Amino acid sequence: MSVTVLGIDTSNYTTSLAVCRDGVIIENIKLPLPVKDGGVGLRQSDAVFAHTVNLPRAYERLTTDLSTVSAVGYSDRPRNVEGSYMPCFLCGEASAAAVGRALKVPVYTSSHQEGHIKAAVYSSKMPDTGRFYAYHLSGGTFELLKVTKNGASYDCEIKGGTLDVTAGQIIDRVGVMLGLPFPCGRRIDELAAGFTGKMPQIKISVNGCRCNLSGVENKAKKLIDGKEPPEFVAAYIIEYIKRTVAAMTDNALHDENLPVLFSGGVSSNSMLRKYFTEKYGAYFAEPAFSADNAAGTALITYDRFING
Repeated sequence: MSVTVLGIDTSNYTTSLAVCRDGVIIENIKLPLPVKDGGVGLRQSDAVFAHTVNLPRAYERLTTDLSTVSAVGYSDRPRNVEGSYMPCFLCGEASAAAVGRALKVPVYTSSHQEGHIKAAVYSSKMPDTGRFYAYHLSGGTFELLKVTKNGASYDCEIKGGTLDVTAGQIIDRVGVMLGLPFPCGRRIDELAAGFTGKMPQIKISVNGCRCNLSGVENKAKKLIDGKEPPEFVAAYIIEYIKRTVAAMTDNALHDENLPVLFSGGVSSNSMLRKYFTEKYGAYFAEPAFSADNAAGTALITYDRFING
């Protein structure tokens, strides 16, 4: 008998619903949260309000008959560690509880980060080796994880990451300085691809698998103040992020040679995808499954339901 489940994710950037049928994602709906011009993010109170507006609209876009749903799953926290909490995930909890109760079906929880990894594994076609490195590169997170498969989900040990700001924050802050609409990832990617000049020497800050990124924001501001072309500024920050992640990857692989997977919105950048695929044979989530989405949540829910 066919099994259909609903996944819900209410991150600080996107309201997401996804439907998984027999292990395949058949719907993947994402509504970004609105940000005022010149803004670089949302307060939690604003994000919660935006989700309450977005969720009914997201459900209206579903074509799946909800009466066929056998289970519901939602992201209840950013990461699967003690103390990980953001109020915006309460919106997903309320929605999942209401749908689950109305349909009289079980409701499952997982973390936002686990969902990212599950969606990336699914869409990248990475062999399920059971152990691998995973980068979670987004507006709120820059972490290198050592991942071990645990049933339907994953145990994640932090191998490294940023000691200050995230790659996504750098891209968005510099993008806003350039007058781009938030979030700025796609436009920064397009601008960087248009740069054809020679990149100057870049000094990164990496110690083992830990890094600092705040310096490149200050450098980008100086470049903008100096009237450097937007294409060069965009290419400079992407090159800085690329070299930083490459150094961290080299150090991680020196400790243990494992496959490398990329997830999170920053991983959608075309220059990063090309470089790390060619040099490291890394696996990348497809763009539709890279930025915030509920597909991974739906896949985890499906696996948990069919395995009891």
